[in-house]
Amino acid sequence: EELTETIHGLPVSDPYRWLEDGESSAVVEWVAAQNRFTRQALDARPSRDAWHERLSALVALPTVLGCSLRGGRCFVLERRSGADQFSLVERLLSTDSTLADRRRTLLDPASLATDAAVAIDWFEPDAAGGRVAVGMSEGGTEQSVLRVLDVSTGQFDQLVIRDTRAASVAWAPDGSGFWYTRYPAGDQYHRHVRWHSMSTHGDDDPVVFDRLPTPEAWPDVQVSPDGSHLLVHLAVGWLRTDVHLLDLTAQTWQVLVEGVDASTSLRFGPNGLVGRTTIDAPNGRIVTVDLARPQVEQWTTLVPEREGIVLGEFGLRGDELIVAVSQVAVDSIERWSLDGLRRGGEAGMGPVSIVQVEADSTSGHAAVVVSSFAAPTSLWLLEPSTGSWVIDRSDGGGDAPALAVSQLSYPSLDGTEIGLFVMHRPDVVPAADVPLILNGYGGFAITESPQWIPNLAAWCAAGGVWAIAGLRGGHEHGDRWHQAGRRHLKQNVFDDFHAAGDWLVAQGMASHERMALVGGSNGGLLVGAALTQRPDLARAVWCAVPLLDMVRFPNFLIARLWTDEYGDPDVAEEFAWLYAYSPYHAVESATEYPSVLFTTAEGDTRVDPLHARKMAALLQHESARSDERPVMVWQASRAGHGVGKPASMRCAEGADVLSFLAWQLGTEADMAVELQGGPS
Repeated sequence: EELTETIHGLPVSDPYRWLEDGESSAVVEWVAAQNRFTRQALDARPSRDAWHERLSALVALPTVLGCSLRGGRCFVLERRSGADQFSLVERLLSTDSTLADRRRTLLDPASLATDAAVAIDWFEPDAAGGRVAVGMSEGGTEQSVLRVLDVSTGQFDQLVIRDTRAASVAWAPDGSGFWYTRYPAGDQYHRHVRWHSMSTHGDDDPVVFDRLPTPEAWPDVQVSPDGSHLLVHLAVGWLRTDVHLLDLTAQTWQVLVEGVDASTSLRFGPNGLVGRTTIDAPNGRIVTVDLARPQVEQWTTLVPEREGIVLGEFGLRGDELIVAVSQVAVDSIERWSLDGLRRGGEAGMGPVSIVQVEADSTSGHAAVVVSSFAAPTSLWLLEPSTGSWVIDRSDGGGDAPALAVSQLSYPSLDGTEIGLFVMHRPDVVPAADVPLILNGYGGFAITESPQWIPNLAAWCAAGGVWAIAGLRGGHEHGDRWHQAGRRHLKQNVFDDFHAAGDWLVAQGMASHERMALVGGSNGGLLVGAALTQRPDLARAVWCAVPLLDMVRFPNFLIARLWTDEYGDPDVAEEFAWLYAYSPYHAVESATEYPSVLFTTAEGDTRVDPLHARKMAALLQHESARSDERPVMVWQASRAGHGVGKPASMRCAEGADVLSFLAWQLGTEADMAVELQGGPS
């Protein structure tokens, strides 16, 4: 449609705005036609079955998503061999802190839907480990419904609380109720803290905290072990955390931190509060806080900031801290006493990331969730007698393919050194004729650290190379690295990504014709910007659940949360930043763009599928079309942004993506041979 409007004095064209309304009959018909076209093309790929078979074996490997230690029990969110969803499992801890053989599945959400599309979004056990608050959603929507599960019976009680997306829950020590976060019905913002008494039905739970500086502010809640104080962290955008403390006896609030552009994460310790902050320490420091003098200037540094080391997750185990530390995106563990003395750590963990640190101060147990490129995410437990970490291998399962991992660096456009992971099969040498996938993210202070990616493992098993760039906008080097790639500096992220591809080619490790770009969500924006700014960079692109219309993005779903990271198009200066790189507005007629596969989902409640629809339509209409460089879109049903997607659906999507990329890079036949009988 011919639609142009003037925004801050600039004419802005939007010919596919009609594709924003996913409920309209015209859009439903358009999606159905696009899906038919895409399915016909991908189902005809001769390598698709081989990719699906390899991915099915990899996705079937047992893996862990998270854990909690309560009351001598270890509650694990794990997907056992061959399962479609992550189940909540109760494990008993033996006296030596290893996991006993007993394993009891408390909740398998896949059994609640014929297509396994019900997922556990989050869970929080009470202090005694007798009950668990669980959030579940269906069809990938992440619109959690809170239920309470009795551990002894494995049954839910009658309580049902809706609008608890990504809820934070803090159980009262006596189990009489819990504080939790909840949204007003039908509202994507205005998340408040409420109190629920277990003797009530939950419809009229009173608001405890609603002091939001912006509607998008995000409170989390925790309670002291003695039930005397409530702590509320309030994320205001992606740099700032305010902290409020409630004396539950006196019912008086204190402000610990407010209005400071720094992140802070505190928890209750044996003598006040202990936590991590980037106040006066962009790489992070661990501090203690005296509740009698809780102001920032009275905080005492326990673990100081260090050059080149970023402090991450931490847990409090009795009188010691277990801290995950990161050096250029590779994590390790340190142990510190509460008087500031280093007690050691775990060396030689290899290139891993510490996804979670969990510790139980009362029992002394501790666990970490560890991920790597070479193996599924696993649970490690502390062995007190030796002080070492033991990997839980009680679920057995198969082995992942052997993988060589290199950590390199390259100069960006302005000379900044950027980290780069390169993975491949040990017998493969990266070269111009070897297919390479370049991946990145670059935003929201998220570190691109080692993680288990079945698509990566399958691609490398077939003889390909996978590279991941640690772009600015992430957190590979602390807060300054994040700030160097956000808002008016977002172009740095794109320049870093382009430079990665060019450097790999210059080093003889890749060629533009054998290179594909892959990114999802904010990474979808990244590859969208790359294909419009540098259409010569790669031959093919997989753009998943992307943001692409940066002029209208805050108008949909929860996207106003991200104006702090990107900018607000309602503000003239910030609109100029966004419009300058907005992929949807950067498509030029008759330009030969890479072949593109857009994937999105009708249940995505984070990034609206309209972005993929509009961009696909525009490229199909405007670009120099050819059968050799197709632009396709697949909008899945009963799926969302990725959270809670059944394993079977992940395998199907991965087979689509990898067969598409191998086809477009001209290596499909060779990679299929490797999958069916080559080295593994």
